[in-house]
Amino acid sequence: MRQTPLAAARLRDVTLRDGLQLTGRMLGAERKVELARELFAAGIPELEIGSMARGDLVPPMANTLEVIEALTPEELERCWVWVATPRHVEKAAAAGARNFQYCFSASDAHNEANIGRSTEASLAAMPDAMALAQQAGGRIQLCIATSFTCPFDGQVDPNRVIAIANDPRAEGAADIVICDTLGQAHPGQVSSLISRVVAETPQREIVFHGHDTWGAGVSNALAAVQAGASVVDGALGGLGGCPFAPGASGNTATEDLLFAMRPEWLTLDRFARIVRSSESLLTELDEPNRSKARQGARSKAPAFDWVLPD
Repeated sequence: MRQTPLAAARLRDVTLRDGLQLTGRMLGAERKVELARELFAAGIPELEIGSMARGDLVPPMANTLEVIEALTPEELERCWVWVATPRHVEKAAAAGARNFQYCFSASDAHNEANIGRSTEASLAAMPDAMALAQQAGGRIQLCIATSFTCPFDGQVDPNRVIAIANDPRAEGAADIVICDTLGQAHPGQVSSLISRVVAETPQREIVFHGHDTWGAGVSNALAAVQAGASVVDGALGGLGGCPFAPGASGNTATEDLLFAMRPEWLTLDRFARIVRSSESLLTELDEPNRSKARQGARSKAPAFDWVLPD
C-alpha cells in the first residue's frame, strides 16, 4: 500500500464552492475574493473557488465568473473550478481559470438529479472537456461523486468506481477525486477503495473529498491519506453540502483536518488565523460552526498551545 505521511498531505479548502452551496445568504464576488486571499495568506495551498452550475439552480455560485476574473493568474494556478460539461470548461477558461474539476456521479440516479444526464453521457463528454482545458494551458481532474453511497440507490459497487477510473475516456486527467458525497462511508471503506484506486488504475494524484454527516469526516480523511491519497478537501467550520443529495450535511471542517494532519506549514499563529476567518464567515452567513477544533481552540484550557488567547 502506498502511504502519504500525514504532514505531507495537502489540504484543499472548498468553502467557496461546496461550502457555500446550501447557504441562504449570498456572498458577493468581492467578499469571496477577499476570503480566498485570507486563506492563501494563512497558508492554505489550494482552493476550490466556485462552480459553473446554473445560477438559478445554485444561486450562491452565480458570481463564479466574477471571482475568477478578479483573481490574478498566479492565484488561479492554486484554484479549482467545478465543471460538469465541456461548455463549463470553455466559459471558465475564458474568464481565466486553468484548473478544472470535471465532476459526475458513479450513480446514474444522482447524476441525473445533480447534472441532468446519465453517468455515461458525462463520461462520453470528458474528452472534449479535457481538450478544452489543455487548449487553455490548464489541467483537469476526474471527480467521481457518490463513490460510496447514493441518496437514491444506496450502496455503490466499488467496481463501478474502478471502471470509471479506468475508462480510456478519462485518460489525461491529472488527478482523480474520490467523493464521499453523503458522508456515509466509514474508514474501512475509504481505505479499501482508495487502496484499490491506487493499485488498479493509472497513476494519478488521489484527492479525497469527504463529508462529516456521521462524524467520520476526519477519520475517513486520515484513512484516505494512509491508503495513498495526497490531498483532502475541507471547508471552514464544516460548512456546506450538496443541494441535490438528500441526507448530505456539511463538509469535513478545514480546522479539524489541519489539527489532525499538522501539515508542515501550519503554525499556531496560522491555525488561529484560520479559526478567526472561519468564525467571521459563519457569523456573517448565520450558519452554525461545526468544527470541533474550533470549539477546542475556544475552550478554557490555556495551558494547551492550540487554545486561542482571546
